[in-house]
Amino acid sequence: MSDTPFQPEITIDRSSELPLYAQIAEALGTLILEGELAPGTRIEDEVSMAKRLQVSRPTARQAMQSLADRGLVSRRRGAGTVVASPHVRRPMELSSLLSDLTAAGHRVETTLLEYTTAPATEEQAEQLEVAPGTEVTHLRRLRSADGEPIALMDNLLPAAIAPTREELEHAGLYDLLRARGIVPATAKQVIGARNATAKEADALDERRRAALLTAKRTTYDATGRVIEYGNHIYRASRYSFETSLFTG
Repeated sequence: MSDTPFQPEITIDRSSELPLYAQIAEALGTLILEGELAPGTRIEDEVSMAKRLQVSRPTARQAMQSLADRGLVSRRRGAGTVVASPHVRRPMELSSLLSDLTAAGHRVETTLLEYTTAPATEEQAEQLEVAPGTEVTHLRRLRSADGEPIALMDNLLPAAIAPTREELEHAGLYDLLRARGIVPATAKQVIGARNATAKEADALDERRRAALLTAKRTTYDATGRVIEYGNHIYRASRYSFETSLFTG
C-alpha cells in the first residue's frame, strides 16, 4: 500500500445549505462505504485538506470527526486518520465472540491481560451461584478483529472447569469448555451502553468517554449449573448486536 496519504477530490458547493464539513464527510463516506478506499488507507491531514479544499481547519477537523463518529475512519495520535475495518455485526446467539468473528471472515487476535485464581468473594460467589470461598478463576482478554481492538472481556468461572492460560491464548472459551465435556446450554444476557473510562478507551484505541456497548451474561449447562459469568464491553463505533424478532 502506498505511503502517500489519500487526497480526496471533492467539489465544494458553497451555495448549498449543506454545511461544508458535511459535504466533505459525505463524499469521503461514500468512497469508504462503496469500497473505493480499502481499510488501512491513510487520509491526508486536516491542515493539508483545509488548504487544498480552501476551507478552514476546524471545518476539515469536523468532517474527519464526523466520519470517526460513524466508525468509518480511525483517528490515532501519531498515525493520523485511516479508513477503518468494516463494522462487526454479531448475531444474538449463545456462541463465543471468537467463533462468530472467525465465521464472519475476520482475522482475530486475542491478548490475555489477566488470569488469576482465588477464593470467591461474596459478589463472585453470587454471580456463579457457589459458596463464598470456592476457588474461582478470573480472566480478562482483549479481542481484536482485522488488527483493531473490538472488545474487553472479563470472565469468571469455577476454577475446577477453567481452561489454562495457555489454552486461552489459542482458542475460544466456549470451545475449550466443550472440549472438557461442559456444554453451554442456556444463558441470561443484559445488553447496555455507557461511556468508556480513560483506561478502557486507551485499551480499545478509542477517545475518552467514547460510547461502549456492554453485555453481562450468565451461562448455564443442561443441569442448570452456572459455568461462566461474563462482563464484556465493546466499541460501539466498530461493533453491534443483531437479533431476529418474531410475532407471538
